[in-house]
Amino acid sequence: MIVSHNELVAAVNKAFLGMRRSCGEADVIANMVADLQMVGLHGVRHFNNASRYISHDQDCPADITLTQPQLISVDLHRCSLACHLPVIMDYAIEKMVGSKSMAIELNHCHNRWLAYSELVKLAAKGIACMAKWTNGSSPKHTMYILNRGCVAPELFLSDALNIQDTNNHSMIIELSIQDFDVKELSQDYSVHIDSNELSQAQQNAWHNGISIDDQEWIQLKQTATAILVENSEQSVKGAGEVA
Repeated sequence: MIVSHNELVAAVNKAFLGMRRSCGEADVIANMVADLQMVGLHGVRHFNNASRYISHDQDCPADITLTQPQLISVDLHRCSLACHLPVIMDYAIEKMVGSKSMAIELNHCHNRWLAYSELVKLAAKGIACMAKWTNGSSPKHTMYILNRGCVAPELFLSDALNIQDTNNHSMIIELSIQDFDVKELSQDYSVHIDSNELSQAQQNAWHNGISIDDQEWIQLKQTATAILVENSEQSVKGAGEVA
């Protein structure tokens, strides 16, 4: 299935609006999904997986604490990262003023792949960033590195790393005004997806349309339709009740 950027953004926007969440902006999340899909990293699949849980998540603000001058700890209460990351990153950049680096510990969250577009924005502003997390399924370990001015990350994956992190619902993001040593940080990862490959996929998507698995597109459209119909029926019933 080939769709336009506008079609994809509109479909995700409608699906998220139908969830009637207080936290998270539909247009921002829709662009997060589209950005990830355009570089071939399955944004629609990640959103479809998230949609099974988002409507059951706690709909509350994240707890953000500056635990040390260069360390921010965030509790997302097992919510989707997509609903909170833009606000968290704005806070981190504000607190980073005058510092050379900042680390952000994101706890009790899911949909970490959707951090992609927010990290790309930072790199474009001259802030290097590195993000890594552990999954319960393959690939078990993922790391993005975006040095200053990069338009796409160096992406590293591995199913076996000699690390102690077994928390499958956390993520570490490190920001710096200096570039990260990609070779040193990635030496234990078995798979490397080059930033040029991601950039080429994005350019192809802009010129030829965005490729989406047929079943994933159908699922996305069904999610949007089903949620809107359900909410509409509830609204009608509510409107007819006697006070």
